[in-house]
Amino acid sequence: MATTLVAGVEAIRRGLAKPIGSLTQMGTIRLGKRTEGRTPLIRDFVPLAPLDQLRFGGWDVFPDSAHESAVHARVLEPDLIEKLKEPLSALRPMPAVFSADYVRRLHGTHVKKGKNKMDLGEQLREDIRRFLRENGCERAVMVWCASTEVYLERSAAHADLDRFEKAMVANDPASRRP
Repeated sequence: MATTLVAGVEAIRRGLAKPIGSLTQMGTIRLGKRTEGRTPLIRDFVPLAPLDQLRFGGWDVFPDSAHESAVHARVLEPDLIEKLKEPLSALRPMPAVFSADYVRRLHGTHVKKGKNKMDLGEQLREDIRRFLRENGCERAVMVWCASTEVYLERSAAHADLDRFEKAMVANDPASRRP
């Protein structure tokens, strides 16, 4: 999970931090000529959801809550982690799709099981549908925050969606580490 991002948003929501560096929260956009002085905040100009309406979910190969992950990672200040204990403890990851063929030095235990890669992909899709339904979300944004994976050579399995889906059903080795 993207624990640092979630902790940052939660800190802003609680008035513990300002959204420094956030283009959408602090940036402006110029309208018309410079001399007109029309520079509204981007968040007031573009139909973005306010931070208090954001809902977070994620997958991880470890079952730790976002709070436990933040404590373990030691990237955030301990006093901030403690102030955010309640919302971070409530955020628990869904089991991830994982294969050691792609990430060599990670051995997670909180992983999905399936008959093939297509089945695992369908489980992810169902996770997304359930998350949207349970959280009353109208739309979603996905951000990939996973570990760096091994390089894969492009193959015929990657030529188009139909071939890719067939390769997933067949657990095609073209999508595994060479």
